[in-house]
Amino acid sequence: MKKRRILTGDRPTGKLHLGHYVGSLANRVRLQDEYECFFIIADLHTLTTRPEKEHILEIRRNIHAIVLDYLAAGIDPEKSVIFVQSAIPGIYQLNLILEMLVNVPRLERVPSLKEMARDARLETMPFGLLGYPVLQAADILLPRAHLVPVGKDNQAHVEVTRELARRFNKLYGQVFPIPEALLSETPTLVGTDGTKMSKSRDNAIYLSDDEATVKRKVHEMYTINDFPALECVI
Repeated sequence: MKKRRILTGDRPTGKLHLGHYVGSLANRVRLQDEYECFFIIADLHTLTTRPEKEHILEIRRNIHAIVLDYLAAGIDPEKSVIFVQSAIPGIYQLNLILEMLVNVPRLERVPSLKEMARDARLETMPFGLLGYPVLQAADILLPRAHLVPVGKDNQAHVEVTRELARRFNKLYGQVFPIPEALLSETPTLVGTDGTKMSKSRDNAIYLSDDEATVKRKVHEMYTINDFPALECVI
């Protein structure tokens, strides 16, 4: 029996940290044995909020770092496919066709887009960011993925993909499977300052950190003694 296909991945906004490992990487390693896995490094998506030249150079470095992190975490290129989004021309071509099948009001209803614009401190919504769910649909549909691992907060993007797949199939025949969201609980890992681990908060322990750096960061972490009030909830 042929395995069902999964599409998931990361934007190369920086090195991966323990929060990524706990939240997604460990699960991806397990999924490799049950599914045919495609892991995308979505470099084009990073340009939707940061198109500057300096950022593009940073993206190139991050792609290399993420691939190393994938391999170190246990993603096996003999079992799975790892690819860079911008290296696949078919993604741009399919994206252009899919853009003809969706209207602006539908995209404006995707809740996470406003949050992304706010996080990037954008005063207005760029067209590229508005079309983020369409490009994501092209990422998913081109390899004909059946499942997309997501948290509950990102189901809206998968729903846009499902709508576009149905419209495409209605116009051109049964080309794409209708992908489903593979819901998973995403554990939140606390960073070195007691808040959610994040690169932007400078509180992360990176997978590529050497032993001395990890020890230093762990020794600097907050403990229950730093927050006595937490004892009542633990």
